[in-house]
Parts: sequence; C-alpha cells; structure tokens
Amino acid sequence: MILFPAIDLKDGACVRLFQGAMDKATVYNADPANQARAFGKAGFHWLHLVDLNGAIEGHPVNDKAVEKILGAISVPAQLGGGIRDMATIRMWLEKGVRRVILGTVALEQPDLVKQACREFPGRIVVGIDARDGYVAVAGWAKTSKVKALDLALKFEDCGVAAIVYTDISRDGAMMGVNVDATTDLAWALTTPIIASGGVSSISDLEELKAVEESGIEGVIVGRALYDGRIDTKKALALLDAPAKGA
Repeated sequence: MILFPAIDLKDGACVRLFQGAMDKATVYNADPANQARAFGKAGFHWLHLVDLNGAIEGHPVNDKAVEKILGAISVPAQLGGGIRDMATIRMWLEKGVRRVILGTVALEQPDLVKQACREFPGRIVVGIDARDGYVAVAGWAKTSKVKALDLALKFEDCGVAAIVYTDISRDGAMMGVNVDATTDLAWALTTPIIASGGVSSISDLEELKAVEESGIEGVIVGRALYDGRIDTKKALALLDAPAKGA
C-alpha cells in the first residue's frame, strides 16, 4: 500500500486546511520544493500535490510552485486542482507529473475523463470528494446531488488508474479516516482506491492496511505527518509490508 504525503498549495506555500476551508489554512512550509525534497529523503515513494487555489478558480494557479517541486524530486507525483481541460492535462503530464487527478470535470464532463484515459493510459486518476456521501466539486465549494458511488461507477471500464476518495468532514480534522465508507467503495469497484481525509495516527493506517484486499491502493496523509503524530519510518514499514495472504 502506498503512503502519499500531501503537499497542498495555497498562495505558493505548503498548507493544510480544516475541512477544505480556505480561510482555515495552516502554513507548514513557505518553500514547497524544500518540503518535497524532505519527503523524498524520508523514503516516500510518491507525492500527492494539490493546487488549492486552482481547484477553486478552475485553472492552474500554483503552477510555478508545482514546477519547482517537480524539479526538486526524483519520485513520481500526482497532481490535482484546476485541471479542467485536455490542454491542461497534457501540459502537466509533459512537465513531469506522473498522474493527474480530475475532480470537478469527472462530475461535469465525464466524457473528458474517458478521452484522457484513452490518450494517456495509466496516468489519469479521478478524485471523488464526498460530503455526507454526495460529491462536492470546485474546491469543495459546491455539493452536488450525485452520490460518490454512482459517480465512481461511471469510470469502471475506461481505464482510470485509481480513485482518490476523500471524506471532507474528516479532512484536516484529525478525526480518523472513514474506513467503513472507503472500504465499501473499494469493494464495490474494480478500480483501486486511495483513501484520503482524517488520517491522524498509525492506528488509522493499521485499519486501512487490514482491509487492503478490498482494493485500497494507498492512503494520503497530511497534517498528521507535519505535526509528527505519525512516525514516517513506522508508517512506511507498515504499508510497505506484503498484504495478508500475499
């Protein structure tokens, strides 16, 4: 199982939000590239990047910060936020992003996601952010009437590399990951799931690792890493271990 450290970018800095609220941001590093280098040296195999301003404005905003991160690391990175058209998808993949995450367009333009999967096989991830089980978009500013599972099922046969599933109520709140909802989604799909939102301790990772066979490919961790609540070496050793029965 992959442990993805999160680098969320707001106004050029590395921050963490509380339940997606842009006015509740804690700055953890004013130099995101330096933070990315630190994660690479710590032994992480991937990075998870989010352009928070871009997610709200609908186009890349923290592009310079992302480019500096890409120039500072040797591990692959996936990026979400403000990626709403094929030109932007192509741009980021050509600049060195390994996988792009499509969230708002997954709900509003599912055909674009399918086209991107055909053009860039293995490099498209769908981001599904849920508030009370319903999909939220545009940087979580809007909640739709579409259920997370119903949206996920639309992309079962088009080659999506993974689905990042975030429980917004847990994100940045240190309340623990929503294992039940994540596992239910994973069992219902053949597409791998990446858990996100609320991971606050090593016990959360242990719970997810225990149900890895449901189809959980990885987990994104943010505040708990920055605050030191999760020991990097222990977490990586836990998730790198073979799955039960493997």
